[in-house]
Amino acid sequence: MELQHVIMDEIAIRRALTRIAHEILEKNKGIEGCVLVGIRTRGVYLAKRIAERLEEIEGTPVPWGEIDVTQYRDDRSAPSGKNESLGQQLNGQTIQGKKVILCDDVLYTGRTIRAAMDALMDCGRPESIQLAVLADRGHRELPIRADYIGKNVPTSRAEEIEVHLKEFDGVDQVRILQQREDI
Repeated sequence: MELQHVIMDEIAIRRALTRIAHEILEKNKGIEGCVLVGIRTRGVYLAKRIAERLEEIEGTPVPWGEIDVTQYRDDRSAPSGKNESLGQQLNGQTIQGKKVILCDDVLYTGRTIRAAMDALMDCGRPESIQLAVLADRGHRELPIRADYIGKNVPTSRAEEIEVHLKEFDGVDQVRILQQREDI
């Protein structure tokens, strides 16, 4: 049986994404030359929401796209060969010479981010890659860190972080799940 605790509700998620948008603007001195890329599935919705906030603040649309990193994962089997053009995944956005802000829901071991960077490099050579995550739970296996973090959530390996977003799950919340030990 699992114990569940909501650590971010809809308001907390909205505030975190607004703060991340402001941090992106500060670090990049605006949005010129920036492209947001969401990692499927929930990272795509986060990238879109951050792009919307950036447009509200700056008054200029921010290009964004999505990427599926399944074929680049080293810990999952995937069909051989590339079955979808990365250019199509990125909604036609070029990343060559751009500041790419990669968006994902949870940063854990770093393997998904490594796979995403490999996929991005197959699309071109960005000026830089920055990372925005809604929750960072620690336990890195690779030397990867986020530039923008909605919430740091120190966890044990027995715990899991679940992100639910309205666009996919019908509700906005981040929950921590812990395996209950029977006494």
